[in-house]
Amino acid sequence: MLPTRVTPVPSDLDIAQAATILPIKQIAAAIGLTEDDFDYYGRTKAKVHLDIRDKLAARPNGKYIDVTAITPTPLGEGKTTTTIGLSQALHHLKQRVFTCIRQPSMGPTFGIKGGAAGGGYSQVVPMEDFNLHLTGDIHAVSAAHNLLCAAVDNHLFHGNALQIDPAAITLRRVVDINDRALRSIKIGQGGPQDGVPRDTGYDIAVASEVMAILALATSLPDLRARLGKIVVGLDVYGEMVTAEQLKVAGAMTVLLRDAIMPTLMQTLEGSPVFVHAGPFANIAHGNSSVVSDQLALKLADYVITESGFGADMGMEKFMDIKCRASGLTPDCVVMVATVRALKMHGGLGKVVAGKALPRELIEENLPALERGCANLTRQIQNARKYGVPVVVAVNKFTTDTPAEMNVIRRVSLEAGAEGAFVSTIWAEGGEGGVELAQAVMTACAKPSQFRFLYELDQSIKTKIETIAREIYGAAGVDYSDAAEERIAQYTRLGFGNLPICMAKTHLSLSHDASLLGAPSGFRLPIRDVRASVGAGFLYPLCGDMRTMPGLSKHPAFEKVDLIDGRVVGLF
Repeated sequence: MLPTRVTPVPSDLDIAQAATILPIKQIAAAIGLTEDDFDYYGRTKAKVHLDIRDKLAARPNGKYIDVTAITPTPLGEGKTTTTIGLSQALHHLKQRVFTCIRQPSMGPTFGIKGGAAGGGYSQVVPMEDFNLHLTGDIHAVSAAHNLLCAAVDNHLFHGNALQIDPAAITLRRVVDINDRALRSIKIGQGGPQDGVPRDTGYDIAVASEVMAILALATSLPDLRARLGKIVVGLDVYGEMVTAEQLKVAGAMTVLLRDAIMPTLMQTLEGSPVFVHAGPFANIAHGNSSVVSDQLALKLADYVITESGFGADMGMEKFMDIKCRASGLTPDCVVMVATVRALKMHGGLGKVVAGKALPRELIEENLPALERGCANLTRQIQNARKYGVPVVVAVNKFTTDTPAEMNVIRRVSLEAGAEGAFVSTIWAEGGEGGVELAQAVMTACAKPSQFRFLYELDQSIKTKIETIAREIYGAAGVDYSDAAEERIAQYTRLGFGNLPICMAKTHLSLSHDASLLGAPSGFRLPIRDVRASVGAGFLYPLCGDMRTMPGLSKHPAFEKVDLIDGRVVGLF
């Protein structure tokens, strides 16, 4: 199923709506599934049952590929588009391939970021469904999370038998919309029958620990156990209070019983896709679900998944958190780079979402590109620390020149990558990624030498400092008094053996978004450390992290409408 390509390339929505979308039954049959293996969600989507893992347990896993990137500009560098285009290219080469990606939040979709279904002729379809509700997983996460919040406040209202300290409750409600007015609120206003007054706030739904748990759980029993471990706050004695103690974890699991099944969709060229879970890549691990990868690896020879933001963020967490939870190890890393981002890292221009690129990022400037390639070098080296082959994918724009491509090829090889390959999958679909796909197949054929960056039995500080030094290039780490107190507390409570999920800006290898390229010699400040015990990680905060985004003066939703039954204005 190859879409008819048009030049100039139309909008993402126009391409998606012109596509011939196959019945999901046909996609399922092509990968060996019967109607007993999935539940229909309309004609073009289905939820796949987890028990097919047991049916296919004797089948060897396919090759496992993680798509990551250099430190991006605020516009992103086409990582999801590359993920989907690479899958289409492998499909074009007659390989059995599966794509596994996150479900996007409607907050950024209606804000400024745009969709997450890919772009151009490398998309997941139907893209309207993908970006808007899909099968309701995020709503299920929100309902389960907010049920826990209601249980906390109900417990306070009815006498507080667990002696929860209202000032030490860390759980906040969630909603899947960007709404800065909800960041800090007061609840329990109005009178004695309206609950216990206290200060709290809202986070965006994908920042919920419930979402991180959904992405890391391997089964319904595992999901149930993890939900019970969620820490809602402290009691008056400084001990942690959990969802299990509030007797709500079972009901939360019931709300998520369908959400734990990945959603089967398709690319524009008819290859299968799992869309499942969508944890933030800042305060959470920023990867799609463990179960979708486990299922896909039994159904295909190549599985392409994607990690959020740059290699210092989502890829590091993919390796040290997700791979530990899944027991899976990757065979190859694909590092997405763009000329414009490397020039920015070389000191040219300022990229602002929603505005045209500065002219200096479009014109050839080899010295600036050379300087910016320090970021590419560092990120390749970061991936190589895990013992995995790296293939660089250059997401090509029409203004990029052959001389610029040659610089990136040379730097990539010098840094230890298998090579750098130009990708034109946005304009040409799978056909524009054939050379990249062939390089990935060659890299996957090499023997695996996977290793973790740190061991879980190392101290909390040792793990933090290993990431700071080895991945970010920091000279050292500075801990606030609050962070020191938390580290001591978590060590005492037995959480010291959890992996680390660093929370920092995605716009720099450091904690400071203004430090571009490959900074070194800086000290990484840790202002606090928090625990997502159910998800199974600790997350140190390197500066202020926004868990509830705001909207711009002219949000993307202003252009979205329904005309004659057809969605318009969606990218």
